[in-house]
Amino acid sequence: MMFCPKHAQEPLLTGQLMDGLKSYQCPVCSGAWIKAKDYQVWQSNRGEPSLDVNSLTVPITQDVTYEASRYDSRAGLCPDCGFYLVRGRINLQKGAFFIERCPGCKGIWCDDGEWDVLDRLGLSAYISLLFTDEWQSRVRIAEAEFRERPATIEKLGGEIAE
Repeated sequence: MMFCPKHAQEPLLTGQLMDGLKSYQCPVCSGAWIKAKDYQVWQSNRGEPSLDVNSLTVPITQDVTYEASRYDSRAGLCPDCGFYLVRGRINLQKGAFFIERCPGCKGIWCDDGEWDVLDRLGLSAYISLLFTDEWQSRVRIAEAEFRERPATIEKLGGEIAE
């Protein structure tokens, strides 16, 4: 039996996040655990292009609003193998959240609503990339450019800034 990473006493219930993607959900926080093998099967059935970091759009540039779960800041243990879950930050124009992944078995934990945001952003099929140094570097650069843009427009004016 597997237990929720955020509510250690709560057993996870079998369900689906979306068609063809098996998950295990917490009845208290509505978070979802996705086993690595289930994710890989779902990912391969989608026929997504090769996993290339440079082909993905950094979320900070997209106008998606999401309020992080109140459990997002809690550390958790992997329901399968007991390792502490590693957190990957997803920054949005308006807010941020963390998805978690086990460094041992590569399972994925999404708090309530996080999977939906990843899917809307086109990142759900690329979760393994979100934990790479290359992706994190691209995110830092995009965020710096995004934050510098208003200052440049204010200093130079809209036409010159373009």
